[in-house]
Amino acid sequence: MTHVGIIGGGGISETHARAAQELDGVEIVAVFGRNVDKVAHLSSRYGGTPYADFEKFLAHRPMDLVMIGSPSGLHAAQGIAAAKQGLHVLVEKSIDVSTQAADELINECERAAVKLGVCFQDRCAADVVRLKKLVREGSLGKPILTSARVNWYRPPEYYKQSDWRGSPALAGGGALINQAIHSVDLLLWLMGDVTKVYSRAAASLHQIQVEDTLVATLEFANGCIGTLEATTSVYPGYDRRLELTGSEGTIVLERDRIIRADLLTPLEIEPAPENKNQSASSPVISDVSGHKKILADFLQAIATDGTPLCDGREGRRSLELVEAIYESARTGDPVNIRH
Repeated sequence: MTHVGIIGGGGISETHARAAQELDGVEIVAVFGRNVDKVAHLSSRYGGTPYADFEKFLAHRPMDLVMIGSPSGLHAAQGIAAAKQGLHVLVEKSIDVSTQAADELINECERAAVKLGVCFQDRCAADVVRLKKLVREGSLGKPILTSARVNWYRPPEYYKQSDWRGSPALAGGGALINQAIHSVDLLLWLMGDVTKVYSRAAASLHQIQVEDTLVATLEFANGCIGTLEATTSVYPGYDRRLELTGSEGTIVLERDRIIRADLLTPLEIEPAPENKNQSASSPVISDVSGHKKILADFLQAIATDGTPLCDGREGRRSLELVEAIYESARTGDPVNIRH
């Protein structure tokens, strides 16, 4: 039996709890969060002792790992504290809000010899895995162009009813780091490192301190050029879309499904399972299958002393690119990324 502690009392922590509950051999034994009522709700519904004291939570035994779903700016500090107690750490995206904090977390987990994973569950989607294989095998040919669009909508209440969304310290930013970072991760996973970025950002709709609208141009090490759109300001919200073009044609991914494959060598598209989450217009996660796969993979890495699908260093890559995009938006200049 694997004993899991949940850090955080919000919606994403409920997703973590549901994913854990659906796996055989996994038991939720402790829950910690800033909101006593939310923690009590999770504890009563999914099991585990509720805690308002973080140190007492970390001391709960038996406990083998923690799943962190607190505000992003708390991830590294909480993960470091857990690692020092010998607990494995599976953290929600983003790994934190700065690469400095991410590095501290990565280093502590390595020092403590515990596993560190980051929840980029889209890497588990069947058609994303298929697309990764096609790119790796060269089916697209020479990379030419990419386009990633996360043109989503969140109503004003999304920010007003939260004490951390829209906060530079706790959220790290807006639509880019909180909504579009999954697409950032996929771009890097599929196409490799980005070497130069140029971006513009604004709070176009919401009264927040961070961006709800951002556009960036990207130059990849493999010669590909691309664009990224990240918003929570586009009503009513449109499905996330990723287009990859190479010398052999174009493949289009929408809601993690290949919807078009226009290649010189024809590719038959078999329907993939539908992503039922209405992410374009709602933060609520109804289908936890992606998180369930990420947790199962993480447990396998622990059992075999392997590497999680997205470990700490992989999770850091997307944050490094996000930092560069924000720096360009702030200064108005292109930013080079050294690898």
